[in-house]
Amino acid sequence: MADLSFSIRAEWAGSGREGEGVMETGGEHLRYSAPSSMGGKGVGTSPEELLLAAVTSCYSGTLFRVLERQGLPVERLRIETAGVVEGYPRDPRYGRVTVSPVILGGDPSRTPAYEAAAQQSRDLCFIGKTIRDYLEYVVGDVAVKAER
Repeated sequence: MADLSFSIRAEWAGSGREGEGVMETGGEHLRYSAPSSMGGKGVGTSPEELLLAAVTSCYSGTLFRVLERQGLPVERLRIETAGVVEGYPRDPRYGRVTVSPVILGGDPSRTPAYEAAAQQSRDLCFIGKTIRDYLEYVVGDVAVKAER
């Protein structure tokens, strides 16, 4: 098995919640700071949102692949991901991340099979495997829509 390496470059200025940065990833530049809900500048995205983005991007690709392999119709997916930070401000940590997929171009009569695939994808997504021992990582409602 091969080890793969990934890297990101970031520049940050300012102390703690007063600071902000720019991150280069995938050829894109993202501004980030602590969210205003946590007393930060609320500029661009935040580390909290970036964690959810990592989970969502991995889960969506995994779910699409699982659906195709199981022969379940799908045109595209919409994933709504919610995270809960517990213990703020004294000891903040993510306590729960919920992914709720909407399958577009699916077959609503096969909803139980889509729900099983959504759960299986949660267990296969490697970002999810990385976080699931540290926080509650669950699949929420699974919607299947025939519309594309």
